[in-house]
Amino acid sequence: MINKYTIIIFLVIIGFSTLLYYSHKLYREYRSDALTGLERTKNLDNSLLLDKDIAHLPEPVQKYLRYVGVVGKPKVFNLKAVIDGNMKMDDKKEWFDVQVEQYSFFDKLTRLFFIRANMSGIPISGLHSYQDAKAIMLIKLAGLIPVVDGKGREMNQGETVTVLNDMCILAPATLIDPKIQWEPIDTLSAKAIFTDQEITVSARLYFNEKGQLINFVSDDRFYSPTGRTFDKVRWSTPVSDYKNINGFNLPTYGEAIWNFPDGDMSYARFNIRKIEYNCKTLQ
Repeated sequence: MINKYTIIIFLVIIGFSTLLYYSHKLYREYRSDALTGLERTKNLDNSLLLDKDIAHLPEPVQKYLRYVGVVGKPKVFNLKAVIDGNMKMDDKKEWFDVQVEQYSFFDKLTRLFFIRANMSGIPISGLHSYQDAKAIMLIKLAGLIPVVDGKGREMNQGETVTVLNDMCILAPATLIDPKIQWEPIDTLSAKAIFTDQEITVSARLYFNEKGQLINFVSDDRFYSPTGRTFDKVRWSTPVSDYKNINGFNLPTYGEAIWNFPDGDMSYARFNIRKIEYNCKTLQ
């Protein structure tokens, strides 16, 4: 005979299992979208990237691609990155640690950025995605309670800048993409003008004498502390600490900085732990 305590325990287990299931809903959505991209790109032609493919690029960009080591290796159609570091909401807030998984696809531009963090003892998870030239940012407490649900024109444009930034830093082989129009500036910098569908953004890339990319600066992103008002603010991502990752010389440390007129605010510090190109299966 089942007593009331057994029923209570059973209901608690069911309730906990239900909460656990829904707390991982955002991550399942991220994995599902990543799987769709992998299925679409896994059989694309990954012919070698040759000198002739980069001949139209400004000289410092060509030097960067040779330094990174993409010439003579397969062209890139997707990547998976594993990143950790810390972030803060504004100068008055404390830094909090983050762990990031990211899939990006370059045939139909897609960026899937899944983040886990812990703020004041409360776990949070977030999905920042860009698909079909539209961006969303959804952040949930404990994977259940929405606290940020961002979307709209300004976010679409801002995330287009982020996609270009990823191409420059995480996937330099993709800088041959015809969506990027290049303007030479000098021996250590060049301007990239990037168009995806109806959105056009630009950035200036800075290099050192070695050929390393050292900074990316754009005036086409929006700062939105409240999520309701948007102000255009210069955005820069200095990178450093180049290391060999799977045969490529890539930066492994970077910051994201808002360059306000009255001073800079660094809000993200990332360590790139892993990058894999042309993935075939979900990892």
